[in-house]
Amino acid sequence: MLNNHMVTIDQYKRDLDSYSIEQLRFKSEENVWSVGQMYIHVIEVAKEYIGHIETCSKTMLEESVGKTADGTKALAEQEWPNIRVKLDELPNATTNPASKDEIIAGLEHVLEKLSYWAGCIDEVNPACKVHHGWFGWLGASEWFEMVGMHSRHHLRQKAELDEKLAEAGIR
Repeated sequence: MLNNHMVTIDQYKRDLDSYSIEQLRFKSEENVWSVGQMYIHVIEVAKEYIGHIETCSKTMLEESVGKTADGTKALAEQEWPNIRVKLDELPNATTNPASKDEIIAGLEHVLEKLSYWAGCIDEVNPACKVHHGWFGWLGASEWFEMVGMHSRHHLRQKAELDEKLAEAGIR
């Protein structure tokens, strides 16, 4: 489990080396994220999902309801559906990074937390769950997998944003 997450995070870190801060902050349109905003989003969602793992590990309340059909399919395939998800918040609600170091620190923090949970996730009661708005009620190990699934999903978006940078002549 952890190895897949490490590979994805390492790819994000390697790719980060090729961007200037100006490229990271470039927005092709007002309502589209910059590459930097996408990185921040991936980090923040990973932290949120890791928080759900912690909640699952601490609660004594067992939930009998399970995943939705979409959640069952996505977790079985280990892949986020390849569709655009329209967030309730505006793209500008996610900030641009102050520096590359901010992104690296965020990715390292996520990796550190994932490394910790990889060692003890099997001890968490799978009936203790937190609700996901699209995928239903998920246990700790499912939230752990969701971190990687969500991160890999945004690699597709990053490729599109890279194309926008190239079209603008700054990549």
